[in-house]
Amino acid sequence: MSSPFSLEGKVSLVTGASYGIGFSIASALAEAGSVIVFNDINQSLVDKGLEAYKAFGVNAHGYVCDVTDEAAVYDFIAAIEREVGAVDVLVNNAGIIMRVPMTEMSAADFRKVIDVDLNAPFIVSKAVIPSMIKRGGGKIINICSMMSELGRETVSAYAAAKGGLKMLTKNIASEYGAFNIQCNGIGPGYIETPQTAPLREIQKDGSRHPFDKFIISKTPAARWGVADDLKGPAVFLASSASDFVNGQVLYVDGGILAYIGKQP
Repeated sequence: MSSPFSLEGKVSLVTGASYGIGFSIASALAEAGSVIVFNDINQSLVDKGLEAYKAFGVNAHGYVCDVTDEAAVYDFIAAIEREVGAVDVLVNNAGIIMRVPMTEMSAADFRKVIDVDLNAPFIVSKAVIPSMIKRGGGKIINICSMMSELGRETVSAYAAAKGGLKMLTKNIASEYGAFNIQCNGIGPGYIETPQTAPLREIQKDGSRHPFDKFIISKTPAARWGVADDLKGPAVFLASSASDFVNGQVLYVDGGILAYIGKQP
């Protein structure tokens, strides 16, 4: 009996998946049987990704594409359909963050974050939806954030974009659910990555970094997440196991959004 979590015969596009969370998600989809396509902003990052996938045993297809460029995205999707096949699963993973106090952030930088984190998922989604409709359905997974629900110092643009992405997720589900297209989100908590490594370093006096202590104290699981924690949720939302799940954001955060915190 075939598994409802199988992705055999499916083509999955994961944007910005040369490394990090995107790479982990794409690798999980590959383990479930999917053909993997990814993009990045330049050839050196694509080459880095191709080497990483090869080392993992995945024959991925890598392309250079700026997902904020609408014309480039349509050319990109057309190339995938010619050379690999129509996209069955789209994971809008590409994103950036700028940690700047709001009053010190330029409007241009605010727009740049919105462009990558919100406009790009809109552009790529609308580029693949017509083909999904023709073929009877598809899956779209938007990588949201706890900042889709919460605010925090210095991340006004990121929180605005991720809050908007949550609502874009709901609207795609509302507008295209009748075509058997499921659009859901994954909201990672604080994940161990090379970018967050400095925040987890042991201090010279042997104590934990103050931010590390803060995150542990706010997380019922009492640990940071790891990229592998996102694999199961991604496969679930990409597979037929989630065919009646639509417009939801699955927060993979160790319970942090459910927890008010300890009394001081």
